[in-house]
Amino acid sequence: MSTVTHEETLGFQTEVKQLLNLMIHSLYSNREIFLREMISNAADACDKLRYQALDNDALYEGDSELRIEIEHDAKAGTVTVRDNGIGMSREDVIQNLGTIAKSGTADFLQQLSGEQQKDARLIGQFGVGFYSGFIVADEVTVRTRRADLPKDAGVEWRSKGEGEFTIADIDREVRGTEIVLHLKEDAQEYADDFRLKNLVRKYSDHIEVPVRMPKTETAKDDEGNEIEGSEVETWETVNEATALWVRPKAEISDDEYKAFYKHVSHDFSDPLTWSHNRVEGKLEYTSLLYVPGRAPFDLYERDGARGLKLYVQRVFIMDDAEQFLPLYLRFIKGVIDTKDLSLNVSRELLQQDPQVDKMKAALTKRGLDMLKKLAKDDEQYQTFWNTFGTVLKEGPAEDHANRDKIAGLLRFASTHTDSSTQDQSLASYVERMKEGQQKIYYIVADSFNAAKHSPHLEIFRKKGIEVLLLSDRIDEWLMSHLTEFDGKSMVDVAKGDLDLGEIEDEEEKKAQEETAKSKEDLVKRVKEALGEEVQEVKVTHRLTDSPACVVLPEHEMGFQMRRIMEAAGQPMPEVKPILELNPDHVLVGRLESADGEAFSDLSRILLDQAIIAEGGHLDDPAAYVKRLNTLLMA
Repeated sequence: MSTVTHEETLGFQTEVKQLLNLMIHSLYSNREIFLREMISNAADACDKLRYQALDNDALYEGDSELRIEIEHDAKAGTVTVRDNGIGMSREDVIQNLGTIAKSGTADFLQQLSGEQQKDARLIGQFGVGFYSGFIVADEVTVRTRRADLPKDAGVEWRSKGEGEFTIADIDREVRGTEIVLHLKEDAQEYADDFRLKNLVRKYSDHIEVPVRMPKTETAKDDEGNEIEGSEVETWETVNEATALWVRPKAEISDDEYKAFYKHVSHDFSDPLTWSHNRVEGKLEYTSLLYVPGRAPFDLYERDGARGLKLYVQRVFIMDDAEQFLPLYLRFIKGVIDTKDLSLNVSRELLQQDPQVDKMKAALTKRGLDMLKKLAKDDEQYQTFWNTFGTVLKEGPAEDHANRDKIAGLLRFASTHTDSSTQDQSLASYVERMKEGQQKIYYIVADSFNAAKHSPHLEIFRKKGIEVLLLSDRIDEWLMSHLTEFDGKSMVDVAKGDLDLGEIEDEEEKKAQEETAKSKEDLVKRVKEALGEEVQEVKVTHRLTDSPACVVLPEHEMGFQMRRIMEAAGQPMPEVKPILELNPDHVLVGRLESADGEAFSDLSRILLDQAIIAEGGHLDDPAAYVKRLNTLLMA
């Protein structure tokens, strides 16, 4: 029995109160996940002890056989999960069980949908796995002692999940943590040997630490008959207790791969694909990489936790070893186990180790090859792209060496389908290019509809030339680093002079030159009327239905990127657009015949309309409205 020496009652952090209320009253689907979370936490505690004991063998306290034990008492209605891992101090208990230091809980609460099945899957992914015990228990007791503390430094934590918890100092002979779940009336099914063993095998068979449960054996005589009264209670290892990644691929089923993914990612859904590989030679390591089927809550937090679980000779080193994959592949989960790093490796050493750079290059290639293979299944890859496509678009800027491979994995919307679904590859675009076409054309806008209806597409639609429609916030930045594909240059149709190359014949080009010459006087008058508002005025052949459009210089930052930078508080230098006029449009004809103030007003109206059509903002919208009203009343 533990001796209580000091006891006090404390209140939970506000977010924990909300979380506990949710656990107790709302999440009834998938209640069995509580055991998965308890075992996962216990395995982490054992991994941490094994790692810290590399420098201090005394932490084992003479017991280096790490294990997790599960017991149940049907009469008392309890399930007990204990481990002999690192354990917790009093401060650890208050910090880990009374508060949630990470912002994950707030995000967890915000993402709840009200759909019990879906919401239950979020548990664990947000670091709130311990609290899942309250799904099945109306009271939870935790007894623990940290391995580097004396036996009188044990701690007991108790709570009914009603807004407060009691914490007491106790004497505890053994290190590690013991969690006692006092089951609710409608959760007594879990105080059953057969039920618990099935759950261990379902969710935790891949855990490297042995998960043991008590087993009663009866001695037998020489003839094989049981000897009455000779029952002895022993411990039976319920899980496989072997690191899954070290087993031959031929011996591992898909279900085992999927179960292991759920352990390393804290994700309840299945992965889209995985790659298990062993490398021997100058470098020796084993990797098991997964592409998730759903995005983690912190996917777009570039400073958030990410990376692979790192093992050195099967000894756990760290959870989020981010040095082995580039940032644009931060969604990939998995493990890497190597013999080529020191067991006492630190994050600082990882950043300076040339072996890490070599492994990173190889793992990056394997990750991209995984995606290339996945892309052969259009439906599966579309699921991936809808979830992680924006992140993958960071790749060409960050990884010049693999830019071509990444480009082949990108997907876009285009005028080929006029659908907002980003499902067109650059390779498929090249296959559909018209005879004589030497460039890949694209346009960047704030939204799909703005891109689809841009005046700049008019000549391309007339000639049947496909244009990629880009509307993600990252797209303009992406295209500034992705300048060609398959030997074809990438051209923004809203920048610089329009050059359709061999698609236009000499007769068309000659006609355009003659038209431009005949409109020189008009162009000069419009430039004088607009003054410093525009860089240049010219006639254009890129328009068929619109009277005018604005074009930016070829190497100038686009309107979309400028707005993003300005919204972020970045001052931007003023840019003057080029105004291009459609010589065949009726409004341009009316402009040519106007003079005085009417000419000036109509010139400004055409400029303002062209800016609005590109998603731009007018400096003086009231003046535009006034000029437009004057024109309408004329």
